[in-house]
Amino acid sequence: MILKDIIDIIESVAPRGKQEAWDNSGLQVGNTSADIQAVLLTTDVTESVVNEAIENGCNLIISHHPLLFHGLKQVCGQTPQARCVEQAIRHNIAIYSAHTSMDKYLHGVSGRMAEKMRITDYSILCPDGFCSSPADEAYGLGVVGDLPEALSPETFLQKLKEAFGAPWLRYTRSPKDTIRRVAFCGGAGSEFAAAAVQSGADAFVTADVKYHEFQEFDGQIMLVDMDHWVSEHFTRDIFRELLDGKVKTIIAESDLSPVSLG
Repeated sequence: MILKDIIDIIESVAPRGKQEAWDNSGLQVGNTSADIQAVLLTTDVTESVVNEAIENGCNLIISHHPLLFHGLKQVCGQTPQARCVEQAIRHNIAIYSAHTSMDKYLHGVSGRMAEKMRITDYSILCPDGFCSSPADEAYGLGVVGDLPEALSPETFLQKLKEAFGAPWLRYTRSPKDTIRRVAFCGGAGSEFAAAAVQSGADAFVTADVKYHEFQEFDGQIMLVDMDHWVSEHFTRDIFRELLDGKVKTIIAESDLSPVSLG
């Protein structure tokens, strides 16, 4: 397949036009007419990931987080991002990212979080404000839905850890004896905690929650924080499913959370 065809497949569900204004989803490095032999799927583009692509003969890296958020003023090996660009160009490796474009797709990042907890009937938590047609109702940030059965807060937290492979969770106490309705937002989504409360959710699961945000929502909802990478790394599976049978795909083994706890 040529790169343009692969991009078209991804953007059929996660159009670049849906990304947030501050984001940089899309082609980071490469030529859309390139013939793609194999694809390395990753959450983040790091030097280790680029080296893994070289070792595996992958001439395309598809990531969730963009390699480039801001313009590079120099490409001379001074930063990890610049070294990734240099290596990718030197080895004819294209890099494409679907960040908030995939976040905002109903069955994208947050939807997959819900599915990991066996929630299948979920809806967008914060729909896009510019929705103008029925098709656009599938886009927005976060999702909310009901668990198959009510769980005690303790059981809910344990099932979260098991479903996501989360080594740790931070959370506020639950104001209710059971958890049934749950909101999710992959990545840093604490700004949507108020929307989760308004949706009637008993718990809101996201990442990068700050101390005062825990304090603000204590007693209103069970606010659960997990590692940012843990909340989003299964985006690689979404990419793989979209490209299944069309091109060889490999999930990057070197794609790991940069955060460790002592």
